[in-house]
Amino acid sequence: MDLTQGTSKEKNERAKKMMLWFGLIALFMSFAGLTSAVIISRTRPDWSKGLDLPQVFLVSVFVIIASSIAYVFAQRALKNNNRQLTSILLLTTFVLGTVFIFLQFQGFKALVDSGYYFTGETSDPKASFIFLIAFFHLLHVAVGLICLLVVIYNHFKQKYTGDNMLGMELAGTFWHFIDILWVFLYLLMYFVG
Repeated sequence: MDLTQGTSKEKNERAKKMMLWFGLIALFMSFAGLTSAVIISRTRPDWSKGLDLPQVFLVSVFVIIASSIAYVFAQRALKNNNRQLTSILLLTTFVLGTVFIFLQFQGFKALVDSGYYFTGETSDPKASFIFLIAFFHLLHVAVGLICLLVVIYNHFKQKYTGDNMLGMELAGTFWHFIDILWVFLYLLMYFVG
């Protein structure tokens, strides 16, 4: 397919999707670097074998998965022209994303209450990686929530229809990516760490 062909709207949509994918690939590469660092560092003698992930991080996995499912159903509802259900599901996605952030901070608190810190005398490499990875991911969830707010705003302004969902699709792709990323990171920290 010749990417220079098509209407101006089609070219614009392709360009926006391509830019999103470039950003996601860069994000993937940064987390791939962190993953490599964890795998290599776990052989260090000062790597804490007794540090278990706080249970709240597992709960956050299910919350973030539920948020993705709600978003998928929101897109389907919009395609079926059910604006009220779309509104409910978009707001549900946003609330679940906010709950996810709250749970992450509860996970940080549980680590600190167990005597583990990001840096300092009572820190170790494993705890530092858990803090770093979770916080770095948390920043991207915050960006995802901002995207969701834009989608919700545009939805209430009736900018999206079943035939015109580009903004909703782009935000959905980003949201699903960071959701899947958290599932991977949790499994990495649980099994490899």
